[in-house]
This record gives sequence, C-alpha cells and structure tokens, in this order.
Amino acid sequence: MNCKLRGVFCSALLLYGVQAYANELFNLQSPAFADNALMEKKFAGNASNNPNCTGENQSPALVWSNPPASTKSFALLVHDPEGANGLGVTHLVAYNILPSTTGFAPNDLRDGKNYTGGKNSPGNLRWHGPCPPPGSGAHHYTFTLIATSLPPTLPEGLTREALLDKLKGHALAASGLIGRFGQ
Repeated sequence: MNCKLRGVFCSALLLYGVQAYANELFNLQSPAFADNALMEKKFAGNASNNPNCTGENQSPALVWSNPPASTKSFALLVHDPEGANGLGVTHLVAYNILPSTTGFAPNDLRDGKNYTGGKNSPGNLRWHGPCPPPGSGAHHYTFTLIATSLPPTLPEGLTREALLDKLKGHALAASGLIGRFGQ
C-alpha cells in the first residue's frame, strides 16, 4: 500500500473509530430544548406564594441512550447553581428510576411518574420549575442523569445531598443537559 493510500485508510479508520465511540456515549437530551438553550416559560414554576413563579410548572420530556450495561437504576437531579443568590436551588431529586427506562414524557416529572421523589429546595417531592427573580439574568438549570449500581430501593424523601452521599461508590456514569431560563 502506498503512503498516500495508507494515510487515507488510516484517517478513515480513525474517523470511523471516533464516530463509533461518540455514538456509544451515555447521552441525555430533551426534545423541548437544546443543550444550553432557553427553555419555554411553560416550564417555569407556578406557586401562589412566589411572585417569581410565572409559568405553568410543566416538566420537559427527557430521553437518554447508551447507559452502562451494568446499570441497576438511574437518578436525576435538576439544580440551579445561580439560584438563591449563588447558594443554589434544587428543582428536582428523582431516583429509583428503573434501568429499562429511556426517558420521561412531558409532565412525568411534575406528576411524580416512574421515579421515587426526593426533597427539592421548596420541600416537595416533584418537579418545581424555574422561578428566577426578574433582572437576575438567565439561570442555568443543570439536568444530571446518573447511572448507578444500586437497585431501585432507596427510601422516599432524600435531599440532593443525602442522595449524592448514598451514590458514593455506586455511580457508574453521568450525562448532563443545561436549560436556561430568565425573566
């Protein structure tokens, strides 16, 4: 094989290998918004005791692919690191998601379907949509899906910190997605 042909062959093999590897990555997406894009107002929270909650509290659909083969359950966290003036606000703590699950339909997270709820910052066990104060800019809502080696038997009501503590030594992989929202 001549040098030029060998270079083309090696480049093609390398490109194919990189593409095949990229297709195998654990991946979290939403059909409702692209990574790091603005989320629609309908996903914002709706709470009568908070004038910053001006939305419909709908939860977005999520889909994922290529989790590790040894996954026994998933956990999903949604956290706003800019919330509470930089102290952070947790909008969802969901776990005991069965390993056969490949996503959530619209409003499943709001309605508590197919997961065990943990306590979010407002103190409830389900999706609590974004409620950033006007003028604070577009906050970043980080959706983190964690594949775990734990069976889906954790008790209801764990906080974000308690769940992360339980996952130590049991997290197999994670995938993230960021949605932004501001008023």
